[in-house]
Amino acid sequence: MTATTVEPSLASSDQRAHADFWFDPLCPWAWIASRWILEVTAVRAVDVDFHVMSLAYLNQGRELPADYRDFLDSAWGPVRVVVAAQSEHGPEVVAPLYTAMGTRYHLQKAPRDTATLRAALEEVGLPVSLADEAEATRWDDDLKASHHAGMDQVGMDVGTPVIAVAGTAFFGPVVTPAPKGEAAGRLWDGVLAVASTPGFYELKRTRDRDPQFD
Repeated sequence: MTATTVEPSLASSDQRAHADFWFDPLCPWAWIASRWILEVTAVRAVDVDFHVMSLAYLNQGRELPADYRDFLDSAWGPVRVVVAAQSEHGPEVVAPLYTAMGTRYHLQKAPRDTATLRAALEEVGLPVSLADEAEATRWDDDLKASHHAGMDQVGMDVGTPVIAVAGTAFFGPVVTPAPKGEAAGRLWDGVLAVASTPGFYELKRTRDRDPQFD
């Protein structure tokens, strides 16, 4: 697939395209990218579905600093809760539950505990008892299936977000803060152009700022 075939069909066509977005609720960069892609849906003919991946699962068995390992240990719970909610109440609950969780984790700096999960579930009208699934490994097969559906398209040496659209999948964009309005649309156009170029793999520079959530 070339940029000349992807760009007109996704950036300027009246026919709406479909994108899939994989996230871990605790990743700040995925959160910013998710707010960006929601902006994109308002200015480009694109709809998006959200799915979980797991940073904890991705990094199993890797040598990591102790503080990041502690972070990953706390990351199992939120993805299990999202998977349980999706399994019991349908895929339409994933996006609002992610927004409720992400608002608390990234904007309100809420603790990664059961009370925060319960508050997010209550906000979107889901049973607060689903928070107990944070410790339930019975959802892990579904979690891993969702994870691999996204990550297998881009490889395991990247993280989240992962986006798939029109047969092209890519990691990123890693951006801060989230572009708004037409700026969000222009970034989308550019990301599609490079991601759909055969043989293109990476365009990167060193990050010199922390995630900005404004």
